[in-house]
Amino acid sequence: MFFKKEEPEISEVLDQRRPSNVEAINKQHRMSVSNKGLTGASALTVRQSIIPITLVTILFFLWGFAYGLLDVLNAKFQNSLNITAAKAGGLQGAYFGAYLIGPPTYSGWLVRKFGYRWTFITGLCIYGVGALMFWPSAVKRSFGGFCGSLFIVGSGLSTLETSANPFIATCGPPRLSEFRLELSQSFQAIGSVMAPLLASRVFFNNTDPKDLSKVQWTYLGIAVFVFLLAIVFFFAPIPEVTDADMALQAEQSAGLTGYIDKPMRKQYKLFFGVAAQFCYVGAQVGVAAQFIKYSVESAHISDSAGSDRYAIAQGLFAIGRFVAAGGMMVVKPRWILMVFMSGVMIFIAASMGAEGEAGVATLTLVLFFESCVFPTIFTLAIRGLGRHTKRGSSWIVASVSGGALFPSLTGLVADHKGYHIAMCVPLIGFFVAFAFPIYLNTVCAKELDGFRETKIGYHDEELDGTIGDVVYEERRASIVHEEKGIHASEYEIKS
Repeated sequence: MFFKKEEPEISEVLDQRRPSNVEAINKQHRMSVSNKGLTGASALTVRQSIIPITLVTILFFLWGFAYGLLDVLNAKFQNSLNITAAKAGGLQGAYFGAYLIGPPTYSGWLVRKFGYRWTFITGLCIYGVGALMFWPSAVKRSFGGFCGSLFIVGSGLSTLETSANPFIATCGPPRLSEFRLELSQSFQAIGSVMAPLLASRVFFNNTDPKDLSKVQWTYLGIAVFVFLLAIVFFFAPIPEVTDADMALQAEQSAGLTGYIDKPMRKQYKLFFGVAAQFCYVGAQVGVAAQFIKYSVESAHISDSAGSDRYAIAQGLFAIGRFVAAGGMMVVKPRWILMVFMSGVMIFIAASMGAEGEAGVATLTLVLFFESCVFPTIFTLAIRGLGRHTKRGSSWIVASVSGGALFPSLTGLVADHKGYHIAMCVPLIGFFVAFAFPIYLNTVCAKELDGFRETKIGYHDEELDGTIGDVVYEERRASIVHEEKGIHASEYEIKS
C-alpha cells in the first residue's frame, strides 16, 4: 500500500482537461483528491497563495517550539533523572527516529493519496496524542515514557513536515519557491527562540531540580492547542497541488530549465540532497543538543544561564533565516547556500579550540549560519522533480532522521573527552553536507537558474492573465492564431 505507484505519467497529465487557477482556489477539496489529476494549482499567483501559506506557517511555528523545548528538556532530564549526555541523546533518537519511519511509509502515502489538508489534520492529531502522553511519563518519572512520548510527537511533526514543506515550496509562483519556504521557516525559528526562553523561566528557574510537573502542564497546553488547530485546518481554504500539477509546471518551464521527465531512479540531485540533509540535520541537532552543556563547560555558568545563551543563539538563527529570505529576492539561492555552509564550517571548527565566552560566541555563530541550510537544501533538491515531487519531498523529510544518530554520538564523545572535542562529530556531518552546494553550483546551475527565471504565476499586463494558467494560454494561442491568419491573408493579397 505505502509503496504503490501513485505518480501520473506525463501522457496522462497532458491528455487531461486543464482547470484554471481560479478553479483551484474555488474548489477547496474537503475530501481526498487524486494525485494524478490536475487542479489548476500549477499557476497560483502570490495573492492566491497568501492565505493558505499563512495558515501552514503556523505549523512551522509549532514545529520550532517543539524542537526548541526538546533541546532544553535534554539538559533538564540530565539533571532531574541523573542520566549521562549519551543517554539523554536518546530523546533526540526517539524524536528524530520517527522521521525515518513516517515519511517513507504512512506520511508519504497520506499526502499522495488524500492530499495536503488531511495530512495536516492527521499530523496535528498524532502530535496532540504525543503531547498528552507527557503527563503520565512525568508522573512516573519514566525516561522510557518520555522517549515514547517524543516518538509520537516526532511522528506527528514528521507527518506535518511531509506535507508542509512541499506545500509551501509549490503553492505559488515557482521562481519564489526558496523564498517562501525560507520565510515560513523563519517563523519556525521564532518558535525555537521562544521555547528556550520559556524553559529558562519555567523549567530551570526557582524549581526543584527533580520537579517535572511544569513539563506536564506545558505539554498539556500544547495538546489542547494543536487539537483546536486541526479543526481550523478542516475548514481552512487549502488548495491542493498534485504531482500532476507539478509535472505540468515542469513541462511549461522546460525551455528555460532543460527539464526532461526521468524515472525516480535517475533523480541524482534528489539522492544527493537526501544524503546532505541527513548529515546536516544530524550535525545541527548534535550542536543544539549539547549547546547548553557546552556553554556550562566553556564559560563556567549555570544551566539557566546556558539556556539564556541558547536563546540568544536561536535568536540569531531566526535572524539568519530572515536575512537569507531577503537575500533570495536578489541573490541566487544556490549562492546563499554556499556562503552560509562555508560560515558553518569555519565556526564549528573554531568552537573546538575556543574557550570561555569566546567558545560560546563561536558556537552561537554556527547557529546563525545554519539558519538557511535546511529549507534551501529542501527546495533546491526537489527542483525539477515534476511528477515525483511528493515522493521526493517525503524522502528529504525522512532524512531528518539524521537527528537520531548524531546527538548520541556527540554525547558519547562529550562524556569521555568533553564538549569541545565532541564538536568534531557535527563537523564531520557538516563536511558531508558542504559537498551539496558545491555540486549545485557546478553541475546543476543552469537548471536551477532556469526555474528562477520562469514567470509562471505572474500577471501579464499585455494579455491581462496569469502566465501558465490555462485561460492565459488559450488567450495567447488565440492571438497567435489570429496573427497567423492575418499574415496569411496579406500574403494571398500580395500574390
